[in-house]
Amino acid sequence: MQATRSQLAHLFRRAGFGALPAELDRAEARGWDATLEELLAGLNGAGAVPPPAGLTSFAEANRGRGNGWDEYVGLGAWWLEQMATTRAPLREKLVLLLHCQFPTAYDKVGYASLMYRQNALFRTLGPGPFNVLTKAVSQDPAMLIWLDTGTDEKYHPNENFARELMERFTMGVGTYTEEDVRQSARAFTGWALDWNTGKFRIYEWDHDYGRKHFLGHVGDLSGDDVVEIVTHTPVSARWVTARLWSWLAYPVAPGDPVVAELVPAYSADLNIASLLRAMLNHPLFVAPVSRQGLVKQPIEWVAGTMRAFGLTSSSFRKEGRADYLHYVLSQLGQVPFDPPNVGGWGDNSYWLSTAASLAQLDFAMTVSQVADLSEIHRQPVALRAEALANLLSIDGWSNATLAALNHVRHLTPELVTLGLVSPEYLAN
Repeated sequence: MQATRSQLAHLFRRAGFGALPAELDRAEARGWDATLEELLAGLNGAGAVPPPAGLTSFAEANRGRGNGWDEYVGLGAWWLEQMATTRAPLREKLVLLLHCQFPTAYDKVGYASLMYRQNALFRTLGPGPFNVLTKAVSQDPAMLIWLDTGTDEKYHPNENFARELMERFTMGVGTYTEEDVRQSARAFTGWALDWNTGKFRIYEWDHDYGRKHFLGHVGDLSGDDVVEIVTHTPVSARWVTARLWSWLAYPVAPGDPVVAELVPAYSADLNIASLLRAMLNHPLFVAPVSRQGLVKQPIEWVAGTMRAFGLTSSSFRKEGRADYLHYVLSQLGQVPFDPPNVGGWGDNSYWLSTAASLAQLDFAMTVSQVADLSEIHRQPVALRAEALANLLSIDGWSNATLAALNHVRHLTPELVTLGLVSPEYLAN
């Protein structure tokens, strides 16, 4: 595919958190195909990355030795730094999308170490077969706590996980019956977290081995059987494809024509990397409907800004609070490792509010104070707005935005502040 610099910048924004000018120079020289293949290769790179220093283990936490609020806040800052500094941006973006797909929250889980373990799970299994990932997530300690699987008992099945598995994780609303929920809940009875080891286990004495009728399948179905069934349904192929396309291109329903075109790339083996390749190569991915189709999630906006200016969490310590990034994202409504509910976060208009605008302005002003702005400041005054657009990997400014920027072009911090809260940069 022949690609312009603008299209390559769009690729880096959606398949990562934006590109530095040098990265775009290299991509422009290599072309779309080579750039995309390099991004895809990063999916299967180093896998899990070391946890932040000082993160205590599950066993230590159970002995009252940590995993409290400070570690949770530190874990969020650690992940933002991964996004801002990674050399495998598509992998990091996929981890964020899977956190949205399978939301669990520290607020209920209560162990920072378990949130880290789930994050590592997304890194290692996320690019592979979706059924394998879903099975691993269903047995993940954070998910076991989040959806109360441990209370799914033989004589009193808890339907929480069974329902969300179909409605939220694999198939979507209206694709199953209440009887399917009841029958599948029986398949997960006996599943629990071993609080001594912090690992998944099945209590055989509490598992229902009886005959079950689920989505047309009949037999002594286990939880693993249920996961295999739901992830291999045609409706799941459309649901998963629509979800990923909605995050990377523009919002669609499972019945959208573009979903039908992409499903064959996924349904053969449920491989997420194969689906991503098809999506990012699809003509509509670079069409106007896609390039104007999304508002940045707050985490994307903050991480992308940190990446553009070479900032880390320590860059903000002069603000006098170690939890500054956590504070900013809580004001913006999207804290990593703490989605509001099992539905996760919304998109586009979900992020637009007066409160969010004030929080964005606060963060932008802070960035303009702590970042090195010399690359922009050394430019001739008339070219500073253009230099900022280049740094942020956006095409340029609308007439209205440019007029506002030119009004403060002699004042570099104010110029950067306005650029960071502009519609051109807040859009993705």
